[in-house]
Amino acid sequence: MAEPADLQQNSKEFFALLPLTLALAGLPHSEPGRYYTEEQIEARMFTVKYAYKAARNLARECIQKS
Repeated sequence: MAEPADLQQNSKEFFALLPLTLALAGLPHSEPGRYYTEEQIEARMFTVKYAYKAARNLARECIQKS
């Protein structure tokens, strides 16, 4: 099990990368009053998951090159 300090660090990293992650995912907002189906939510979740991995890799590459 992860240590509380590790979990806190991972949370900080996730939230710091969230704007870049969402920009990379490029998902549209839902229309007012319309809700996504379970399948649509799962598909969007996959997209955000892979966008986060790309954002994290990009940030690491940029840090290593500077």
